[in-house]
Amino acid sequence: MVGHVPVGGDAPVVVQSMTNTDTADAAGTAQQVFELWQAGSELVRITVNSPEAAAQVGEIRRRLDAMGCDVPLVGDFHFNGHKLLSQYPECAAALAKYRINPGNVGKGSKRDEQFGAMIEMAIQYGKPVRIGVNWGSLDQAKMARMMDENAQRAEPLPADALMREALIQSALESAAQAEALGLPGNAITISCKVSDVQDLIKVYRDLASRCDYPLHLGLTEAGMGSKGIVASTAALSVLLQEGIGDTIRVSLTPEPGEARTKEVVVAQEILQTMGIRSFTPLVTACPGCGRTTSTFFQELAQKIQRYLREQMPVWRADYPGVETMNVAVMGCVVNGPGESKLANIGISLPGTGEVPVAPVFVDGEKTVTLKGEGIAEAFQAIVYDYVRANYSEGGKLRRRMDAPKTIPLKTI
Repeated sequence: MVGHVPVGGDAPVVVQSMTNTDTADAAGTAQQVFELWQAGSELVRITVNSPEAAAQVGEIRRRLDAMGCDVPLVGDFHFNGHKLLSQYPECAAALAKYRINPGNVGKGSKRDEQFGAMIEMAIQYGKPVRIGVNWGSLDQAKMARMMDENAQRAEPLPADALMREALIQSALESAAQAEALGLPGNAITISCKVSDVQDLIKVYRDLASRCDYPLHLGLTEAGMGSKGIVASTAALSVLLQEGIGDTIRVSLTPEPGEARTKEVVVAQEILQTMGIRSFTPLVTACPGCGRTTSTFFQELAQKIQRYLREQMPVWRADYPGVETMNVAVMGCVVNGPGESKLANIGISLPGTGEVPVAPVFVDGEKTVTLKGEGIAEAFQAIVYDYVRANYSEGGKLRRRMDAPKTIPLKTI
């Protein structure tokens, strides 16, 4: 359990994200955490890298609680985490989980001492830990020993295979060390992050075969824009399809002016398009072709998708199940009516040379034809009416009462 969020076992795959604010700025960090939570992030990690940052963690938690945001906070610690956790007890108590990178908690004999100090704090405060190993910050002493041993083999491992083995050994040895110190095994999550898609798949397949700890998935530096989205989707989808992975993060580099929440949206859409979880109603829209010279259907699809996402913080509580709804916005009569009938709600807009009307289908039946100005507003209103009628408690009751009565097979 990370706060109130279960991780691993039969629990749903958890979406998490990370702030990029200065944690010493309590107001700014709390606001970004709130935005990530509203977008659907179920865990949010914050950097705790300095006394100034550690001193504000309690205040960040209080601000979030005052905003009605109960998202668990994960503290990201590196070189000085052992000092910060002991010197700032409010920070240690306010965090729901500690993330420790065994490759940079200390060197030589200090490594075990400082790693042990952080594990002891986790035990004292009853907090779970993520042991997060990154290929860019592997324990250099361990890597040097493994390289020497590898050189003595009759058939040495290739460099990339040796690096993957070093990642896995570092994670598993650190987890075993944490358990030896008294941390329960069910309070440990492991990650072994790299930035190459094929390496990530190989690492996690091997790791999953060698342990039962919950695994956190993600490319360590996915990149910016479409590259980051495609790379993350390619790597995570393969592993998730194989049943590997209990939490995910899509580590996108935001483009200038872009919302941090995009990484949450991408992570959700990976899970939803694979049929693993549902988070928000999906909009099906055609790509456009020579029959759809107007951009109106594109604008409507974008507007409806934005509208649905903006409503979800409220709808998630008021209309449970709405996240499974499908909406279709199509641009001509070729595939438009068919796709619209398959969706819960669909609209087929006129293409080039077609009659300027837009039939709307609700649960496979044409209910109204829109035309003239205000089609977008009218369709949005139809979507909202459908949500209220079908996903509120009263709406669900009416649907059950109106459902056709079935005759038991044995009486026919």
